[in-house]
Amino acid sequence: MERSARTGRRTAETEIELLLNLDPEQPVIEVSTGFGMLDHMLTLTAFWGGFSLSLRCRGDLDVDAHHTAEDTALCLGQALAQALGDRKGIARVGYGRVPMDEALAEVTVDISGRPWLEWRGDELLPPVLAGEERDVWREVYKALASAARMNVHVQFLYGKNGHHLLESAAKGLGLALAAAVRQNGKTVRSTKGSLD
Repeated sequence: MERSARTGRRTAETEIELLLNLDPEQPVIEVSTGFGMLDHMLTLTAFWGGFSLSLRCRGDLDVDAHHTAEDTALCLGQALAQALGDRKGIARVGYGRVPMDEALAEVTVDISGRPWLEWRGDELLPPVLAGEERDVWREVYKALASAARMNVHVQFLYGKNGHHLLESAAKGLGLALAAAVRQNGKTVRSTKGSLD
């Protein structure tokens, strides 16, 4: 059975349409948010996760990229939760650690039903990346964790280039999600019998 979902959002700040497929025969990734760095990072995550992702967002970029980035991550998290359904049979936990030149970040996820973000080492990021404050990236991962109802732990270990650090984390997230959503039986991976 195909694990896919379609989500969207329409507010005074953003208009988003998103389609996610966790098990494509041939992944297709098309991301357009108007914020190039976000497009790049989401494309990396989907590619390294082996997912198909179609995403279009029109946001109030005349203000800044905050609403676009956060709302896009909310929609992606909602799609992930919908595609996984009751979460029966998934491995649940995944880990990714990918070097990008001098930079290294690690990402661990637990699709537990309980949202949490642990965000460490962001003092390594420059205060401004691609014209936006570095904190926008914490908001992206926080929104994703919240909407998907999962634990996400991101740690920037070392590096000098902000782009490289974010790219390491984006690829690591893809690997972690690929492992966590992998079908690994038919039961819920929890001794209490439910994920929440």
